[in-house]
Formats: sequence, structure tokens, C-alpha cells
Amino acid sequence: MKTPKAVALLSGGLDSTLAILLVKRLGVDVTAITFLTHFGCDISDSSSCSRNPFPAAEKFGFTVKLSHLADKFIEIVKNPKFGHGRNMNPCVDCRILMLREAGEFMRITGADFIVTGEVLGQRPMSQRRDSFPLIDREAGLKGLVLRPLSAKLLPPTLAEEKGLLDRDRLMAISGRSRKPQMRLAEEFGLTDYPNPAGGCLLTEPNYAWRLREFLSYNANPSVRELNLLRVGRHFRVGAAKIIAGRNEAENNLIESMAAPGEPLLRARDCGSPTVLVTGLLADSASALISPAGGGTFDETIRAAASVCARYSDNMEAPPVSVSLSIGGRSGLVDAMPADDAWLGLHRVQKPEKPDKRRITT
Repeated sequence: MKTPKAVALLSGGLDSTLAILLVKRLGVDVTAITFLTHFGCDISDSSSCSRNPFPAAEKFGFTVKLSHLADKFIEIVKNPKFGHGRNMNPCVDCRILMLREAGEFMRITGADFIVTGEVLGQRPMSQRRDSFPLIDREAGLKGLVLRPLSAKLLPPTLAEEKGLLDRDRLMAISGRSRKPQMRLAEEFGLTDYPNPAGGCLLTEPNYAWRLREFLSYNANPSVRELNLLRVGRHFRVGAAKIIAGRNEAENNLIESMAAPGEPLLRARDCGSPTVLVTGLLADSASALISPAGGGTFDETIRAAASVCARYSDNMEAPPVSVSLSIGGRSGLVDAMPADDAWLGLHRVQKPEKPDKRRITT
């Protein structure tokens, strides 16, 4: 009999790696796909969302392909057929998209089935008993998705029915505890794996809040704009955004991501955030600086200068002299630091829940 072939979804986390090792132990030839998105599934991070898969592949002898979901993923974030989770995470639609893409690769390569590291009951949206058949059907893969860690608790797949692998040697893991997986990892000699954690930014409340707010102004964000949502303090002034770095690393990132014609501000002669203004028309922004420097500035620029002053080392000695550069031109703004009331009104941040334990009179 020919060697069965499978395509596996590999995040680099513990579960997906174990799923591959289980089917390899049963004589299956596995090619793994690691999917990347614009929302934190980055093989360079240390989360369980998408860790560098290549060390495990090299150690245990399987091939890994990288595939970026790009705009396909952005579209399901904006309009998921099966809705969002608690924040902006379209978990069911995400799984369908990944499986659909893996299914195409399966057909191209002549593989027999798909492998995932999903565990029954581990996640509330996409890993329920009723979710699995829906996801497989929507992806066009009914009967073709094997979940080795929970296989004995689920109906047999076509691969099992055809005798391509021994169902009795698969697992019956369920729930959120990772102890069974950790014991299995020890058995396989798998020692380098991340702690269980969410890596997708769409599950992070503040990022999700920023993204939802941004989409209400711009339904078609660029990759740069999505990445800017990760960085700094954000304030909304009309259609414009003011983004202020919180440390040197963020200052450098903000400066590197500034588009031509976008205003950049820094307080002079002291420690200062780098402040970027996005959402202003380039022509109107560049017209804000008079040839002699200084001059009049519109409300948004003055607000940005006030934010810059507030987080500078000179905020206790106002007014603060703030340098402004736009498209190669420069000017100075004398700014009073923004007060708490203004910051609270304009900050783009998920509101904190009131403390119910506090007694009010």
C-alpha cells in the first residue's frame, strides 16, 4: 500500500506540533503549512498563535510551507459570516479560510487528508463538537479533516474508514487542560514549545477596540495603518489620528512608518515622544507651515503638539517648544500640555469597566 500523505496546519504551538508527530508515528508523510496574517500571527514571536515552525520541522523530519492570507483575512475580519468572538476575532471564519486554503494545497499535491491540532472543547467558538462539522463543510472538506488529539471523541474521518491510519492509536483529549499534551510531548521528546497563550491581536481588547474604531473611518485600511494600531497612544481628532510613542522603540517605529506628507512632532531639547498625525490631506498638511517657520496651525496640529508636550520631559515647564516637520518643511509650535479631560475625551482605548465594589453616594 502506498504511503498516505497529509497536509497539516502548523502554528508552531504545542497542539499542532503534537498532531503532526502523532500521524507521522502512524506512517503518514506530512507537509505542514504555517499561515500568516497581519494581526500578530508572526513566526518571529513567542506566542502560541504562530511560532517559528522550522526548528521542530528540522528536528522531527517534516516539511513546512509558509502562506500569507493577506487581504483574504482582512475581509473576514471586517465581515465574518459566523460573527466575531468577544473582541474582533472571527475564529470560525478564520478556521474555515485556513482549511479552505489547505484543502487547495492538498488537492494540488495529491495528499489524502488534512491534519489540525484542534482539541475538542479547548476554545469556545471554533473547537466545539457542533463547530467542527460546520467548519469542515464550509471549507469543502467534509470527512477530510483529522484532529488526532481528539479523534476518538469525534466521528471517524474518511482516512480512518479507509484504513490509512489506525484510529486506536489516536487520542481522546478534550478541554482546556494542557497536562495530557505535556505528557505526550515528553513522550515524543518535544521540549521547546510556547506556553499556551493567544497570539492573535484580534483577541486583545485594546487592539480590537482600536481596529473597530479605525474601520468606522476607513473601511479599507492599508497594512501600514493596521501595524500602526499596535504602537503608541492613540487619539482621535475628527478624521485625523494622533499617535504618540511611549518609549524609544515605539518612537523609532512610528517615525519609520510615517508616510510622506504626514506631520511628525517632537519636543525640543528634552526627552520627548515622537508624535505622528495621520488622516490629514497631504496638501492641507504641508500648507500649515509658513516659509518663515512658526505661523498659524490648525486645531489638529495644535492638539498633536499638546499631546507631545504632555508626554515630554518638559511638561512641568509650559509652554513646551515642539518641532514640527511635514514633507521636508519644518516649524515650531509653542504648546501647553494636554490636560486629563482632553486626553480622556479623545483617547482611542477600550473604556474600563466601573469598579462595582466602589460605594457611591
